Amino acid sequence: MGPLNLGLWVAGVALVAAAYLRGVPYYRRYQALRAQQENIRRYETWRGRPTEAGPSSADLMEAELRRRARSWLVAGVVGAALIVAGFAVR
Repeated sequence: MGPLNLGLWVAGVALVAAAYLRGVPYYRRYQALRAQQENIRRYETWRGRPTEAGPSSADLMEAELRRRARSWLVAGVVGAALIVAGFAVR
C-alpha cells in the first residue's frame, strides 16, 4: 500500500460521502415534489378542470432539483471510481 493508493481511497471516500450528504436531500425533495404534483394533477382531473398548457413553477423546481441530484450522483460515481482505482494502482 503506497501513498498513491491511500490518497485515492481517501479522496474517493470523501467524494462519496459528500455526494451522499449533499445529493440525497435534493433527491428526496424532488420525489416529494413530484408526488405532490401528481396528486394535484389527479385532483384537478377528477374535478374536471383543464390542466395548464405551460410548465408550472413546480415543474421548473423539479427540473432544478433533478439537475442538482444528478450532479451529486456523478460526483459519487467518480468517488467510487477513485476507490476502485486505489485498489487497481500498484
